[in-house]
Amino acid sequence: PVELIDVAGLVPDAWRGRGLGNRFLDHLRRADALIHVVDASGSTDIEGRPVEPGSHDPLKDVEFLEREVDMWLYGILRRDWSRFALSVEATGAKIEEELYKRLSGLEVEEAAVAEAIDAAGLYAKRPTLWSDEDIMLFVRELRSRAKPMVIAANKVDLPPARRNVERLRERLKERYLVVPMSAEAELALRRASAAGLIRYVPGDGDFEVVGRLTERQERALEYIRTRVLKVWGSTGVQEVINTVVFDLLRYVAVFPVADEYKLSDHKGRVLPEVYLMKHGSTPRDLAYTIHTELGEKFIAAIDVKTRRRLSATTPLEHRSVVKIVTGR
Repeated sequence: PVELIDVAGLVPDAWRGRGLGNRFLDHLRRADALIHVVDASGSTDIEGRPVEPGSHDPLKDVEFLEREVDMWLYGILRRDWSRFALSVEATGAKIEEELYKRLSGLEVEEAAVAEAIDAAGLYAKRPTLWSDEDIMLFVRELRSRAKPMVIAANKVDLPPARRNVERLRERLKERYLVVPMSAEAELALRRASAAGLIRYVPGDGDFEVVGRLTERQERALEYIRTRVLKVWGSTGVQEVINTVVFDLLRYVAVFPVADEYKLSDHKGRVLPEVYLMKHGSTPRDLAYTIHTELGEKFIAAIDVKTRRRLSATTPLEHRSVVKIVTGR
């Protein structure tokens, strides 16, 4: 129910077009949120080159990406700003509405624009008087709201990582959620599971050996169990995705059923589908999401867990099981 876009790593001055920066920034237009994978072990530098573990500060990678995105947004706004500001004042238009139109290609919400102006303290200032510093302040506030980000602290199995994860959490606690992660461990577990060697569900804190392992495979799996799962609770990969979807974007997972007693659809399949709905969505919104005709015939809904009847405007709760009641 979500689309992940794997984007090539940035290099300094990507906003000027260096490296694959333009491609990254084009993907950024479509993104509702960002997962920034940083090397928590400090074994790669800011351009992705291998260095001695612990010699690079991953905090610099976070600050670097912030600057790249900020400069990209700033460049879009600063272009023809004088003409834009004069037009806003001459027509008496609302600054939030005009900025929203100007940034419409970035798929930001108007509410985020308004909140950013307010947070920057710029509503009381005429647009023609906004300085470069004012525009940059607005950009920083907008970026944090329109493109929220989670930090995936990767390579946590390496010795320097623990200290860096603690430091990232302390320094970034007001801005980002930091999730410890080992992508390599997750990949190894998924491959072993696909080969029938282990039983493993992404996000689990352990695995069960069900096949015959070679000595090398046994050592590799024990390394993952000892250095990743027992220390951090999981590989962190599924947690990163869950954090973005449910904590940053505040989606709620809803399971629609046709039979509220068997929890099944018309074909007898138990909990066959899950829909990710925006925070504040209603049963009527769910009905329209499933099928237009279902929305048009909507009468009410039933919360299967509580047997409570839900009106068209009742906000849906996370992990709820819902039966849609329709008329003819």
